[in-house]
Amino acid sequence: MVHEIERPEDLNQEQMARFVLDMFHRIFVHYTIWFREVEHQVGMKKALEIMETALSDSYSVQMNRMSKFFGFELVNGIPKPLLEMPQDRLLALMNNLGVNWIANDGIWFQAVEKSRDMFDAKRCNDSAWTDFSPIEAWSIKRFLNLPEHAGLEGLKKALRFRMYAFINVQSIIDEGPNSVVFQMNDCRVQSARKRRGLDDYPCKSAGLVEYSYFAESIDSRIKTECIGCPPDDHPDEWFCAWRFTLPK
Repeated sequence: MVHEIERPEDLNQEQMARFVLDMFHRIFVHYTIWFREVEHQVGMKKALEIMETALSDSYSVQMNRMSKFFGFELVNGIPKPLLEMPQDRLLALMNNLGVNWIANDGIWFQAVEKSRDMFDAKRCNDSAWTDFSPIEAWSIKRFLNLPEHAGLEGLKKALRFRMYAFINVQSIIDEGPNSVVFQMNDCRVQSARKRRGLDDYPCKSAGLVEYSYFAESIDSRIKTECIGCPPDDHPDEWFCAWRFTLPK
């Protein structure tokens, strides 16, 4: 006879463990839905200001509860096991988080493409960058305590802390006091396609949103120009390149 499940207490050990993971997922999704709705109601800039408070309070409440339950110590709000982890392991963890992030991005793209088509997948992808780029810029700017107008030096620093920076090879070239060029020398996604004998993925439409929104969020005065990005032809030394200018 199949064991009837009517309440959480009826779950077996594995089912309980899976349900706990599902509850974590619901917390992440609910947090995201709250942000998206606040953004819809009051705009991105104000929503980021509100998230400053929500993130601080939410992190404190949840991390304190988890530290008591799992029995790890918090030092200045940081789990002690992370503080005791060797730097090479922390860098390896950052790399793995970057890989998980880009994998998640690709999984969503493929899920939409399978359900709908390539057009809708690209449309969703490009729209997603309009939200993620300013949020990532806000997060980095907050972490590094950059000023409101961080300038090109602030942008160069912020670019080194993006999720992409841990999984791709990139370089930044100073053209002068008012201009820098960013090159994506090795792109994990494009290199994987190249190994399979596929053409470059045409990511220019997403890149135009991604890089301009990121730069403007670091400093609203910065202008972004695409030097080249697939489907554009590009040299072997980079897949895409962007020029950032701070007008005099």
